[in-house]
Amino acid sequence: MSKFLEFERPVEEIKEKIEELRRFDSENDVDFTEQIERLEKRRDSLEQSIFSSLTPWQITQLARHPMRPYTLDYVERIFTDFHELHGDRAFADDRAIVAGLARFNGQGAAVIGHQKGRDTNSKLKRNFGMPRPEGYRKAQRIVRLAEQFSLPIFTFIDTPGAHPGFDAESRGQSQAIASSMLSLIRTKCPVIATVIGEGGSGGALAIGIADEVIMLEYAVYSVISPEGCASILWKDASKAADAAEVMGLTSHALAKHGLIDVIVKEPIGGAHQDVQEMADRIKNQLETSLENLSYRSIDELLALRDTRLRSYGEFLPVS
Repeated sequence: MSKFLEFERPVEEIKEKIEELRRFDSENDVDFTEQIERLEKRRDSLEQSIFSSLTPWQITQLARHPMRPYTLDYVERIFTDFHELHGDRAFADDRAIVAGLARFNGQGAAVIGHQKGRDTNSKLKRNFGMPRPEGYRKAQRIVRLAEQFSLPIFTFIDTPGAHPGFDAESRGQSQAIASSMLSLIRTKCPVIATVIGEGGSGGALAIGIADEVIMLEYAVYSVISPEGCASILWKDASKAADAAEVMGLTSHALAKHGLIDVIVKEPIGGAHQDVQEMADRIKNQLETSLENLSYRSIDELLALRDTRLRSYGEFLPVS
């Protein structure tokens, strides 16, 4: 898979030239150091220019990048002793949601996250990261388990939305989403949610209720996809870029309205350019967030969580 999106093509061309010069250098014992250094400076300057002025639609494309790290990529770098638990104890195991117990800096923790696939087989296995009701019921099972052992809960959001198929609806999709949200609202454990890629609709919000919401710089979080919004507003999904401009789905737009708490900066070019560095940055923020929450009693956390949720959707009357 290419690491580069359409708007990154100029950077890709320069990197290809650099690699070509390096190959020619090693094969023919010719010194191109000076030329390579010039190209690297040009590449760095161009990357800074491109990524300092990304449009909401370009950020959406980055959030969906096929090489972007997924939940399990972060779990293996942030947590230790992760034991995935399967099934909702009612119907089946939904592979679009991964959940289990782990250790975070030696402390027990519960982990829940959406999981996408990279090739055809894994995409089908993970249902493109779109959970069915049994996925959300599995998440609720882990929340109850965390509460039983007083474990902090870490959720990782990365889904285009809950599965909209007939099978999911017939098994109570909306009820499963609502119950999942309610379980996080009521849980007597600290909850930290991190939006790592796409945060789409109720499918994302189902595991997004938290005491602190973290969002990666080039992630997106919205009630609907830009394509879906464009289809509703203009009856034309091709106007997704226009919809993205007005939806306020980027991390900075959401932080401005108080819908998220912290933005974690990504490596230049996006999280996929340096997965370990991105994981280290997320881990550092999770440590800070968990430490801040640890100073509060459970009653305080529940009261603040309630206040936080009730504050969403505030508006000012216009005279």
